[in-house]
Amino acid sequence: MYKNTLVEIQKFIGLLLLIFIAVSCGLTQDKSASTQVFSDPIAPIGDSSLTIPAAVRPILDVWMRDTYVTYGPDGYYYLTGTTATPGRVFPGQVHCWDYNDGLYLWRSRDLKNWESRGVIWSFDKDAAPWQKKGTPVKPGEKSPNGDPLDSLYRAVWAPELHYIKSQKKWLLIACLNGNNGSFVLESSSGKPEGPYKNIKGNETKAIFDNIDLSFFEDTDGEVYLIGHNHYIAKMKKDLSDIAEPFRAFKETPYESEPYIEGVWLDKHAGKYQLLQTIWSVSHADSTYSYIRDNKKSDKLYSYDVVIAESDHIYGPYGPRYPAILQGGHNNLFKDENGNWWSTTFFNPRGVMGTRFPITCRPAIVPLKWKKDKLMPDAKVADDFYSTLNIK
Repeated sequence: MYKNTLVEIQKFIGLLLLIFIAVSCGLTQDKSASTQVFSDPIAPIGDSSLTIPAAVRPILDVWMRDTYVTYGPDGYYYLTGTTATPGRVFPGQVHCWDYNDGLYLWRSRDLKNWESRGVIWSFDKDAAPWQKKGTPVKPGEKSPNGDPLDSLYRAVWAPELHYIKSQKKWLLIACLNGNNGSFVLESSSGKPEGPYKNIKGNETKAIFDNIDLSFFEDTDGEVYLIGHNHYIAKMKKDLSDIAEPFRAFKETPYESEPYIEGVWLDKHAGKYQLLQTIWSVSHADSTYSYIRDNKKSDKLYSYDVVIAESDHIYGPYGPRYPAILQGGHNNLFKDENGNWWSTTFFNPRGVMGTRFPITCRPAIVPLKWKKDKLMPDAKVADDFYSTLNIK
């Protein structure tokens, strides 16, 4: 009888131990979930120190979205972007939601006077069969702005021109509309004007299956592809293809992630800077945030650049902070004196369409670092644009 009682006691103690472990695990999980960190979604609308300065205006009278500028080793600044086919007759406003003819390039010695270098890549002369085919437009389809569309989706968007210092090569990167992905081109002449050919990784198919692909060359010479909107992959040493599958950055997200685009990666003071573009939304209670409640009262308001920082290229990246209000889908570049700039294009949607008399034109915004955070420099903008004369 004593033996049976002892066994029962042991079973009871074992049961209590199992219950204690289960409860402890549950508490641990709850604590972990409750301490998850999110980025602050509040959009600081009305903050003049973060908004594109009033002095900023087009530096070139060419219809363009997704403006891109870089400073080359030859002392020239190079400019490209998403353009519409010159001479095309539109039933409504100029656009390139359906098709365009290729990629164009301009150069300048002073960021103010720009010289056209013409078409540097075209569908007709340079595209591979998979890039040429396009996707049919369904009858009656319209663009996000309500523009009538033609019969085919076959436009090249968001080009970036990069000089890879470690390889002494010019690479051109862009994406296709119609869900046809992104690709990388290499200049066969060694010059920024090309001609350009597909690298091996996208001779027969897209190297990345989404839009807004970007480049980043690290200080150690390693080169990475940065993919819309949260992805990264290291390239092979010869830049012929990716050396690893795309993986997601480790980020500090918003509690409810919105649609994000226009990704850009840079480095400052030894830390990686991840730039992303997000629409702020105006809510019925007169507040603004980067989280959409999906209510009819929510309206797209401002096309903003937010930044997150990390010690490591793959992350984790800390909380995002708003850096350039109304200046989304940009890239950063340094001028010949090491000063920081951002591109912009005056998005016609949201508040920008009411604020700017001319939209979809290339422009640049001087920047400054203040307490390790990036923001527009209104004083330098005033000085720069006071002497700008568009020809």
